[in-house]
Amino acid sequence: MPFVSIRIAGSASKEQKAGIVADVTSSLVTRLGKNPAAVQVVIEEVSTENYGAGGVLIVDRDARKASPSEGDAHAGSSQ
Repeated sequence: MPFVSIRIAGSASKEQKAGIVADVTSSLVTRLGKNPAAVQVVIEEVSTENYGAGGVLIVDRDARKASPSEGDAHAGSSQ
């Protein structure tokens, strides 16, 4: 019986998770000939405050991407 564990940073809607489960199940059926009723998929949503990459929390990295840098804030203005 295949058991698939998926972790995602942040959250996904119920519809998105249902699609992931369907896609993963279909792939195991197609590629490995597994019985779809035997495929188990667990999706774990990890808070971006509890996950880091490159030495930075994902929540902080995403916040920096969302806010313009100081140089960009004055772009286009003339003095």
